[in-house]
Amino acid sequence: MSTDRPGPAVTDPQDEKPPPPARAGLNAKAGLGDRLFGGSARGAAVFILILMAAIAGFLIDQAWHAISADKVNFLTSFTWDPDGNNTNGVPTFGIAAIAWGTLITSVIGVLLGAPVAIGVALFITQYAPRRIGAVFGYIVDLLAAVPSVVYGLWGLLVLDQHMAGISKLIQDVLGWIPMFKTNGTYGSSIFTAGVVLAIMILPIIAAITRELFRQVPNAHREAAMALGATRWETIRLAVLPFSRSGMVGASMLGLGRALGETIAVALVLTATFTINPHILEPGGNTIAANIATQFGEAGPTGRAALVASGLVLFAMTLVVNLLARAVVYRSVRAVEARP
Repeated sequence: MSTDRPGPAVTDPQDEKPPPPARAGLNAKAGLGDRLFGGSARGAAVFILILMAAIAGFLIDQAWHAISADKVNFLTSFTWDPDGNNTNGVPTFGIAAIAWGTLITSVIGVLLGAPVAIGVALFITQYAPRRIGAVFGYIVDLLAAVPSVVYGLWGLLVLDQHMAGISKLIQDVLGWIPMFKTNGTYGSSIFTAGVVLAIMILPIIAAITRELFRQVPNAHREAAMALGATRWETIRLAVLPFSRSGMVGASMLGLGRALGETIAVALVLTATFTINPHILEPGGNTIAANIATQFGEAGPTGRAALVASGLVLFAMTLVVNLLARAVVYRSVRAVEARP
C-alpha cells in the first residue's frame, strides 16, 4: 500500500512580486523630525522652569537685605516706612494691609466677572446665531486689548462718580452684613476696584469658556434633546458638566490676572495701609499698586522692601495656579470615574 503525499507547491519565479521599495530615507527623516520636535518641547519646558527659578532667586536675593533690616514683622505689620522717614531712619514695614487689599479686590473681581463671562460665552455658543455670535465674540475679545491705564482712568473719572448710588443701595439692602456696612462715605473703595478688575478679566474668562463650550460633543446635546430636554436643561445636563473643570481653570486664570493688576487699581484706590473689612468705604491698597506708586520715591531699603512685597505676590500667584491645577485635576478625575 503506497501513500503518495503531495510535495511542496512549486511556484513560478516570475509570479513572485518584488518587495516594496525601501523607505529608509523617509523613515529617517520622520524620526529626525520627531526627535527635533521632542527635544524642542523638552527644552521649552526646562527653559520655563529655569526662568521661574531665576525670577524667584532674584526676588529673594534683592529682598533679603530689606527683610533682615526690618524692625517689625514683615508679614503682620500694617506700617509701610522702609526708609525710616518717620522713625529716624529705622526701617519698619509690613505687607498685611496690602496683601489683604490684593486678595479682597481680586476675589471681588472674580465673583463679579466670572458669572458674567460664563453667561456671555453661553450666549455666543448656545443661543446667538452663528454670525451674530462671531461678531459679539470679537467685540468681547477687544476688551482684552484696552490698556490698563485706560481702565484706570475710566474707573477714576467715570465709574467712581456713579458708584456712590450703587454702594448706598447695597448698604441699604445688605447693610446688616458687616462687610457692606459703611460710615456714610462712598467712592474710591475696594468694591469699585473690584468692579474694574471684573471688567478687565471678563474677556479672558469668556474666551476660554467659549472655546470649552464649542468642544462639547454634539452627541451629548442631541441625546439630551432626544429625551425632551429644553435648551436650558440641555446646557445644564450636557454642556456645563463637560466644561466644569475648564471653567474653574479659566476663573483661576482670571484671578491670577487680577492679583497682578497695577495701574488701574492704583488710579482707582485711595492708598491706605489699614485692613478695612467694609469694602464700600474709601481706602485700600494692593501689592502691585503699592510698588507702582512707591518705587520712584523709594530709597535703597525702600526698593528692596518693594521687591520683597513682589516676592510675596509671586508666591501668591504660584499658590493660586497650583490650587487651580489641583481643582481641575480632581474635576477631571471625577468625570472620568462616572459610569
